[in-house]
Amino acid sequence: MSNERKYKLLSKIEYPSDLRKLSIDELPELCKELREDIIEEVAVNPGHLASSLGAAEITVACHYVFNTPEDRIVWDVGHQAYGHKILTGRRERFCENRKLNGLMPFPSPEESEYDTFTCGHASNSISAALGMAVAAKLTKHPDRHVVAIIGDGAMSGGLAFEGLNNVSGKPNDLLIILNDNDMSIDRAVGGMQQYLLNLDTNETYNRIRFKASNWLDSKGILNEKRKKGILRLNNALKSALSQQQNLFEGMNIRYFGPFDGNDVKEVVRILRQLKDMKGPKLLHLHTVKGKGYEPAEKSATVWHAPGKFDPETGERLVQDNSNKPPKYQDVFGHTLLELANMNERIVGVTPAMPSGCSMNIMMKEMADRTFDVGIAEGHAMTFSAGMAKDGLQPFCNIYSAFSQRAYDNIIHDTAILNLPVVLCLDRAGLVGEDGATHHGAFDMAFLRPIPNATISSPMDEHELRRLMYTAQLPGKGFFVIRYPRGNGVLVDWKCSLEEVQVGTGRKLCDKHLGDAVDTSLSNVAVLSIGPVGNDVEKAIRNLEEEDTKCNGRVAHYDMRFLKPLDEHILREVGENFKEIITVEDGVRNGGLGSAVMEWMSDNGYKPAVKRLGLPDKFIEQGTVQQLREICGIDVKSIEKVIKDSLAKTAK
Repeated sequence: MSNERKYKLLSKIEYPSDLRKLSIDELPELCKELREDIIEEVAVNPGHLASSLGAAEITVACHYVFNTPEDRIVWDVGHQAYGHKILTGRRERFCENRKLNGLMPFPSPEESEYDTFTCGHASNSISAALGMAVAAKLTKHPDRHVVAIIGDGAMSGGLAFEGLNNVSGKPNDLLIILNDNDMSIDRAVGGMQQYLLNLDTNETYNRIRFKASNWLDSKGILNEKRKKGILRLNNALKSALSQQQNLFEGMNIRYFGPFDGNDVKEVVRILRQLKDMKGPKLLHLHTVKGKGYEPAEKSATVWHAPGKFDPETGERLVQDNSNKPPKYQDVFGHTLLELANMNERIVGVTPAMPSGCSMNIMMKEMADRTFDVGIAEGHAMTFSAGMAKDGLQPFCNIYSAFSQRAYDNIIHDTAILNLPVVLCLDRAGLVGEDGATHHGAFDMAFLRPIPNATISSPMDEHELRRLMYTAQLPGKGFFVIRYPRGNGVLVDWKCSLEEVQVGTGRKLCDKHLGDAVDTSLSNVAVLSIGPVGNDVEKAIRNLEEEDTKCNGRVAHYDMRFLKPLDEHILREVGENFKEIITVEDGVRNGGLGSAVMEWMSDNGYKPAVKRLGLPDKFIEQGTVQQLREICGIDVKSIEKVIKDSLAKTAK
């Protein structure tokens, strides 16, 4: 069947202006076709599925009612926005979504004028949209409408409430659409989620109030001062009658809903009513995550980002990993449970990622000692610090890129008192297809200046287990462990739990040479941190197999700790090597290479230092291997740099 015949309506739409030519009765069929197109594409080119399926009607309705791109739609948690991409001139290229040089994984103004703001992380839409609404008035665009679409648990983030507070206090006509699907990635948690589940407002009441407001306004009875007074009186009466306080109307934000967000004709009708209403307002829509695809509806967490699958049968095409090393996150999860059984003070904290970081392993066994705090990274850190202050030993697991949101909490609430919080940074380094908003590029650089912080990165699964064991021992204080997304390197990953001396690294040359490197040859020393050290090992072995003259001329040190640095290793290297190469899976500026150069300068050593790491720019999406090649930290690139350095020492 041709694409045009299969998608009779969708094939006619390149931009929202084409969508607005359809009759309202055609919109349900368009939503059906849009879902089918998303399913068909994501089945072979993996991405975020369930959220975009649930948001199909909201997407269609917003572009149908509002004059985009002149009107602004600001998405929150951009994995809702695949339908938006398809309807805004990118359908033909959607097969390139999340691929190198293809479409970006999340909406970005760099890609399309229909993408109004960066939205890889959650809870920023209200603040950004309010800024745009104010800018519209000040730049003489008084007729521009601005809509913030927040959902997938993002309302649990503190920034959303900061935005709401400002919305309530500034003159604006912002429309906030709350896409309430009772989910984030895992099921949403917390008091706000329960509040939204219980919240109810009569639709007839809203319609009568809307008409009465328009009539009073047309008669000149409602000036701004009277309007606020009537709104406060109305909210008080409504709360008394319903015996329920409406949080949003308590902030003088008009509330409408909840309505069925998967009824596109109803959503269009409501949006038309609200479109030109003055003042801030919130439309509460209930949607079903995974709507229209039964497997995704039944298991929204699994189908949030399911990988490749058969769209007809719903069978996920999962690779057999039985003979492969485990994921680092699973080693973390199993080790955490093992440690918690040994140490009753250990508790686990995660901001909405229990399955993503594998804390669900401990959660199943010890529900009373594990805490999913919702999309609230700053709170996760301070909550952990509070528990640590009074005797517990929290392991707080946050994705590296999301930990940026908790920087003040790390410094002010944890590091100043040197509280025994173990901050485990999952997804550190390059993460692949999720792109610039999700790469864990900056953690080493932004954590290194913080006093009292111990910063470590394991080269393999054994090292991860031993660092976790070490971190929970008495007197270790604030302890950071960073590790990457994906599989490790050891099939036999279990090992005894032994203490690692803080601030010590390892010389690894003995692992593949009969004798240690003769440092008197003054050749090349490679200093690495984290799992990228395994690529350094491969590069050295490849060079030795290629040219026996390389044997013994390259020393490799796994630094293991960024802070404190192993000064014994640095002194040995400074005294015996003219050429030093540092390798890290993080930004070069401020990371391991910078730390080594600073130490050498401070201590009077003057070797040539070549720093390998991520460059001073945001890295796009692509496979991890592709991105490593672009950044020059893949095996071949490391080989070339070592070979060039060896050539210099031979002169």
